[in-house]
Amino acid sequence: MITEASGRALDKLTPEKRSQNMARIRGRNTGPELAVRKVLHALGVGYRLHVRGLPGRPDIVMQGRRKIIEVRGCFWHRHSGCQFAYMPKSNHLFWQAKFQGNVDRDERNLSALQNSGWDVLVVWECETNKVNVLKRRLESFVRGKGHRGEKTSRKEHSQKARATCAGTQTASAGSLRGLRRNLARV
Repeated sequence: MITEASGRALDKLTPEKRSQNMARIRGRNTGPELAVRKVLHALGVGYRLHVRGLPGRPDIVMQGRRKIIEVRGCFWHRHSGCQFAYMPKSNHLFWQAKFQGNVDRDERNLSALQNSGWDVLVVWECETNKVNVLKRRLESFVRGKGHRGEKTSRKEHSQKARATCAGTQTASAGSLRGLRRNLARV
């Protein structure tokens, strides 16, 4: 690491080179997202990609099943306890604010989706490496009736959505951390 006289960390790359590197980071069709889509295709599941009318434009949407799969990068979305969710050593304040904004946005979008009656599964980048485990998890989510195995019919989903619009129901997980705990049990 290169430092200046004040002790502040400097980037090893020029601003132009750093800009080029950052510009190459994609938000769609990432390796982990393609891995999840490949498993869903093998399971014979139909889905739509990046639906604009939903909060956060979720990665994978199964409208008939009222299910959404969010594929998140461990680094950008701060996967708790993951080796890939490290903090960069330079420009610490910028990264801290950037990451906190991402986490806050994820929580807002998750709550909005759940309040609208969607079942949401978050798949982390590091979880896509073990294809057999990923396949079992996705199959359980898709074939099951909710992310914790509840039996929920389409009619019940409609009733749930109407109740949510009336303000009488809150999200079951309540937060991203709650969803992580629930998903760990699956």
